Amino acid sequence: MSVDRIETDVVVIGGGATGIGTLRDLSLRGIAAVLVEQGGIAHGTSSRFHGLLHSGGRYAVSDTLSAKECIEENTILRRIGAQCVEETEGFFVLLPEDDPDYVEPWLKGCAEAGIQTEELSVEEARRLEPEISPQALRVFRVPDSCVDGFRLVLHNAMSARRHGGRVLLYHKVTGISQANGNIQSVDVIDTLTQTKKTLYCRAVVNAAGSWSGQIAALAGLDVPVSPDKGSLIVFNHRFTSRVVNRLHPGSDGDIFVPHGSITILGTTSVATDRPDDTKPTREEILRLLAIGEPLFPKLQTYRILRAFAGTRPLYTPGNAQGRNASRNFQVFDHASDGLHGFFSIFGGKLTTYRLMAEKVCNAVASYLNVNTACTTKDQPMVEEASAEHLKAARHAFPVGDLSLMADRVGDDLEKVLDLAKKRTSSSSAGNPLICECEMVSLAEIESIAQDPDSHTLTDIRLRTRLGMGTCQGTFCALRAVNAMFEHDIPLSRDPLYELRAFLQERFRGLAPTLWGIQAQEMQLSRAIYAGVLNLRKETYAVKN
Repeated sequence: MSVDRIETDVVVIGGGATGIGTLRDLSLRGIAAVLVEQGGIAHGTSSRFHGLLHSGGRYAVSDTLSAKECIEENTILRRIGAQCVEETEGFFVLLPEDDPDYVEPWLKGCAEAGIQTEELSVEEARRLEPEISPQALRVFRVPDSCVDGFRLVLHNAMSARRHGGRVLLYHKVTGISQANGNIQSVDVIDTLTQTKKTLYCRAVVNAAGSWSGQIAALAGLDVPVSPDKGSLIVFNHRFTSRVVNRLHPGSDGDIFVPHGSITILGTTSVATDRPDDTKPTREEILRLLAIGEPLFPKLQTYRILRAFAGTRPLYTPGNAQGRNASRNFQVFDHASDGLHGFFSIFGGKLTTYRLMAEKVCNAVASYLNVNTACTTKDQPMVEEASAEHLKAARHAFPVGDLSLMADRVGDDLEKVLDLAKKRTSSSSAGNPLICECEMVSLAEIESIAQDPDSHTLTDIRLRTRLGMGTCQGTFCALRAVNAMFEHDIPLSRDPLYELRAFLQERFRGLAPTLWGIQAQEMQLSRAIYAGVLNLRKETYAVKN
């Protein structure tokens, strides 16, 4: 079998926020770079977290440096990635179960880190957030917000591509070659076509998150990274409009983050030896509910939409585990290990991804003798949609407010608008709404399906939120596959296979929460697909 040859300056391994942020930074500096990712966009941790854009308040006592980095990057990201951020602000709430002596060192730590705090009366806080416990003793306002991890990664990729960066999704690294102590090449395989490629380069950035240890091992190196699993719950209610934290040392189940029409409760911390250990358990979900109930007393009455889990890449020198492990990030130049041109970056938080990318790119640029400075904190990732564009497109979309769609599609806005206009002018069906929960139309799905990096219905889901609302794909999954088949919109695999794979992925998140009304609704979904459509277990086996 022939092997395709690609030449570049830098290969970035890992398509999460840090990896894509690194690709964007290198591209803006004029350094030729190719990123490889074993799955789709935001395949790993960047799509499996609570979506908190940290103010730094959580680390104000335990790690002032991390707190300072968080508030600085929080401010930058609001400016360069406005389409990815909902500026909710946040509350830190002291309950009777919490230590009142923690408040003063917390306030001191916030002040030292530059985090603005304001104490509210409990009455005022409960006026703003009525569901918070009436037993609250003190409440402080901080500049927490929420961020869409899927969109953040996508918009970084769009910016990188505009400046020459290249992304290879569904490409798994199989080998890393060196000669005389210098990086020579990276071998990958396209997991969809089985095509092999060799990427010849001068430097490699290992930004593979929880997989960083495995990637380093391919180069004969050892890095102290341990995956740590965190499980979370998604509620079908936005019962808080602000991020709400417990005012105590960071622990399990003490953060509530609103996103759109839902709220996320997280998270647990469990050591694991598998980077892909992303299956939440019923026991974890019940424990989170019990821990979260003192802050929101009605928690057990809210409908759970699903549960999910991700793994954190914790830096664990000295075998530190769980919440005892550092949340700082680390940049390693492995020249000290005898391999020049190989750099690893891991740890940290999504909030600080841009800073992490800047630091590793500074090291890479120095190695390559490139003197161009980092500009990622000044340049928006994508441009805001113009009022003229949105006004002209109103008649082509089945929703009144197009800003949500415009924020999602970023650089692809004109393409989506053109497709919507063509559909409206050439068909009586026009540009129908496929997903009512997330307001996703056919034109948006068609645009993404035509992207060379889009191969599956899950790829479309991550970029549009198709199937991530109340029905969890019960209605829109079939609509999407049917519409794509009718309009000759291609997918890499058979439509029936795609439909079943999509539903199976949705079921994985529902399984740990199947009791009460949720169990009844799952039976409805099974009746639709298994009973009416005969889509049963023996039809197109899909591996979990």
